[in-house]
Amino acid sequence: MSDNSSSHFKGLLLTAIGGFALTFDIPLIRLADGSSWTIILLRTGTTFLAALVIWTIWRSLSPKAPALIPGIAGAIVAALYGLGSITFISAVYRAPTANLVFILAFTSMFTALLSWIFLKERPRNVTLAAMAVMVGGVLIIVADGLDSGDMIGNLLALASSLVIATAITVSRHSGRDMGFTALIGVIFPFMVAAVMVGATGFAIQSPWWIIFNGAVIMPISFFCLANGPKYLSGPEVAMFYLLETVLAPVWVWIIFNEVPSRNAMIGGTILIVTLVAHSIWQLLDGRNRPARGNVRHPA
Repeated sequence: MSDNSSSHFKGLLLTAIGGFALTFDIPLIRLADGSSWTIILLRTGTTFLAALVIWTIWRSLSPKAPALIPGIAGAIVAALYGLGSITFISAVYRAPTANLVFILAFTSMFTALLSWIFLKERPRNVTLAAMAVMVGGVLIIVADGLDSGDMIGNLLALASSLVIATAITVSRHSGRDMGFTALIGVIFPFMVAAVMVGATGFAIQSPWWIIFNGAVIMPISFFCLANGPKYLSGPEVAMFYLLETVLAPVWVWIIFNEVPSRNAMIGGTILIVTLVAHSIWQLLDGRNRPARGNVRHPA
């Protein structure tokens, strides 16, 4: 396998693992059954603690452990992921589910636009076509449930998409390992949540679900997805965020017996098939092109 193909495969594997882990986030938030600020406090606090423990162990075993925050770009990415944590969880509590999954699907669109404008990385025609098909799948999912909802919730979901797209673009531009940076960035929403919980009170029914989410699910998801831009273009990484659109409702169906609609099943199938087909195309295309080492990161 050429270096280029190996790089693509590593990127696909990382982002697939991260995207899949992310699908458990919303069900675990719902299982915890708490106020938004309490959820943010526990989720970010356990994520930050888990990141420090893992990094300390890694550092003790190898001097090549990645930096927690690599330079100015790392600080920007950390702040963006921290802001994204606040806007996302707030949107879960304010926006209807149909609105939320539709608006979050724009992460791939925003990433493609930002990469095109700032990194001069025009998405390949196959990637643009795959993104269009996947957005079509999302439209099918929400066709029977999209409504105006809470405008603040809708805006929070839109902000979450834009913030994550910006973080992906900055990571791609830097070419640095941002796995731990995304995890350390949660210290910002943790501090805000601590102040808010101090004012409004600690309210949660089943804290262990959100502790498990923060200590296990979020580190896996954030670390893998934040490292994806080292190997894949921004829009390609962003497409894996759509796994949450497909699988989160499935987990909710299993746990809460909320049966997905026929449109959700059709749209979800379209998303999964398109994502798998595009990933296979990437691997085959990477093998056919001359070996070029790792992807080139724009200066």
